[in-house]
Amino acid sequence: MIFAAGRGERMRPLTDRRPKPLLEAGGKALIVWQIERLAAAGFKTIVINHAWLGRMLVSNLGNGSRWGVEIRYSPEIHALETAGGIAKALPLLEKHGEATVFAAVSGDVFCEFDYTHLHDRAAQMALRDEPAMHLVMVPNPPFHTLGDFALDPNGRLSLDGSPRFTFGNIGLYDTRMFRDLAPNTRRALTPYYQETVAAGRATGELYEGRWENVGTAAQLEALDRELRGK
Repeated sequence: MIFAAGRGERMRPLTDRRPKPLLEAGGKALIVWQIERLAAAGFKTIVINHAWLGRMLVSNLGNGSRWGVEIRYSPEIHALETAGGIAKALPLLEKHGEATVFAAVSGDVFCEFDYTHLHDRAAQMALRDEPAMHLVMVPNPPFHTLGDFALDPNGRLSLDGSPRFTFGNIGLYDTRMFRDLAPNTRRALTPYYQETVAAGRATGELYEGRWENVGTAAQLEALDRELRGK
C-alpha cells in the first residue's frame, strides 16, 4: 500500500493543483519511483489511497500495467490519516477476507530501499498468533534528532533505550490490527505503533542507504537537481 491521501500543506502552492505524490524529481513523479521499486521487488498488487485531487493520481497512474503490477485505488472523501486509510482499504488488501501482512510506504518518500528484504519477514509475521509489525528505521535526520524508537541488536523495537532511530515510513503491518476500526474513521497510526512496540510485538531493521522524506519545496528542488546530475 502506498499512502497518497495527504494534502501536502508544506508544499503549497505546488500542491494546490497537483497531489504531492505526483510532484516530480529527476523527471519522474515521487510515487512512480516507489511503484518501480515495489514492482522490481516482486510485488504484484499495489493499493493506493487518495483524497486531495485523487482523480489525478488515477488518471496519471492508471491500472499499473506499464509497471507490471495491478494498482487498486481506495478513494477517501477526506483524508482519513494512515490507520483510517488502512481500515478503509481492507477489502482491497485482503483476499476473500483473509488476514494478510502487507508492506506500506508513504508516497512522498524517496529512497533506494530494496523491498525484497521484506518478503521473508512478512511470511514469518503471517504465522504469528497475534498481529505484529516490522518497521524500517533510518538514521535520525536533522529535523528529528531524538528518533522514534530504540532498536536493539536482535531487531526488537522499544519505546525507551538507545540507540534510537527514526521510522522511515516503510513498514509491514497485519490487517488484523485494523479490523475493529470502522471504515471512514479518521485515525493516525501513532497509537498502533506505541501499543505494538510496548507489547514487544514490533521488530525493526536499520536502513542506512539513500532516504529522504520530501517535505518542502526546497527539498524537492534539491532532490531534483541531484537526480538530474545538475
